[in-house]
Amino acid sequence: MAETLDFNSGHELIIVEISGQRFAIDIMSVREIRGWSASTRLPQSPDHVLGMINLRGSVLPVIDFSSRLGLGESEPNTASVVIVAEIGDRLVGLLVDAVCDILTLGEGMMQPAPDVGAPRVHEFVRGVITTHDGIVTLLTLDHVIPPGEPLAA
Repeated sequence: MAETLDFNSGHELIIVEISGQRFAIDIMSVREIRGWSASTRLPQSPDHVLGMINLRGSVLPVIDFSSRLGLGESEPNTASVVIVAEIGDRLVGLLVDAVCDILTLGEGMMQPAPDVGAPRVHEFVRGVITTHDGIVTLLTLDHVIPPGEPLAA
């Protein structure tokens, strides 16, 4: 739980929409934001892996972030966005519905994630942020691809 509050006032986050909800991602993990382009599916890949795209000559796996978070499968369209994020030593594309804003944390905005009795929640949720628009869930990307899990690439 100590990790929950390790972001200081002034830290910047990218706010994204996934399945009608707002989530925040540490801006330091984001390398690029791209529009959606069709991906090439990989046989026998996990359900949350949409496939792969060409990123300037490199193969980039694309994860359905909604599916990975347990919020149901996304239906990519021309308004969808792929966030190229660095997770550990890998670059991965995260499909989201939209990028909404960049948020600079203010004093007292960050709070620990509530204890809902499911330890798995804390694998993905670093904390919650209160804003004038409502509550934004701060995600940690560490478990989007568990260490050692291949992406069938």
